[in-house]
Amino acid sequence: MTTAALLSAASFFAMACVVLSMLLCTWRLMIGPSAQDRVLALDTLWMCTMLLVLMLGIRHGSQIYFEAALMIALVGFVSTIALAKFLMRGEVIE
Repeated sequence: MTTAALLSAASFFAMACVVLSMLLCTWRLMIGPSAQDRVLALDTLWMCTMLLVLMLGIRHGSQIYFEAALMIALVGFVSTIALAKFLMRGEVIE
């Protein structure tokens, strides 16, 4: 097995694992018993999305995927903070 074939198989396996993780996070997001479980599932879901975009960028060798992953990370971080603040205080903007 050549190095290129091994790298291709490893990246495919990693992407399959991340997609499986995304499916499980979506399941927890839909049936989570509490709001905190749903926020945690949403937080994990955007992280998995960012990782999937990064792996696609590595696989295709394009810079645009890395910029998209950075934007996903920024939006995900801000949305997680806003949801946590809403759950703690009942309002986002004071």
